Amino acid sequence: MTAPFAASRRAPAFLQAGATLLEVLVSLVLVLVALLGAVGLMARSNQSELEAYQRFQAIALNQDMVSRLNANRDAAACYSNGIDGMTLGTGAAPATACVGAAKATYAATAVADLNAWHQALLGSTEQQGTTKLGAMVGARGCIEQIDAVAQEYRISVVWQGLTATAAPAVACGQGQFGNDAYRRAVVTVVRIGKLS
Repeated sequence: MTAPFAASRRAPAFLQAGATLLEVLVSLVLVLVALLGAVGLMARSNQSELEAYQRFQAIALNQDMVSRLNANRDAAACYSNGIDGMTLGTGAAPATACVGAAKATYAATAVADLNAWHQALLGSTEQQGTTKLGAMVGARGCIEQIDAVAQEYRISVVWQGLTATAAPAVACGQGQFGNDAYRRAVVTVVRIGKLS
């Protein structure tokens, strides 16, 4: 009694031909879409990792100059080239002289500090052969005197990011990377206290 009932529910063989192949093709399409999504996620992850690495390098370079400025506070005006400001790194020449130092040794230390920072901005801390690899893309550093009486200085490190974001307000490196939306910046304001 069950045999005729079971046979009547079965579809004819010619209607089922190729159904498995169609299921396999749909499965392959789904797997390919998932793999493309995974590749896109990996690419975005690598991009975010590089952005984070560059920001870390910029913060380290910014703090390096803050430490150098605080260590040689008697020649603080040398670091900013007086009121003119100092720009170092990509597209800039190294420092050659100091303006406003009380002693020649302070001036020499300031010039040596500026040139060491210039080389660090160019990536000399990590090299492969003669290629400098240890800095951000297009790294540039600026030291500006904000207030001569209060001895306030702005130290900025800028570099080129990989994607467009809001442009930073600081003028350092403006127009350097084509579209300022690609410019990234780390800024610190330093006030030199009078220790007398």
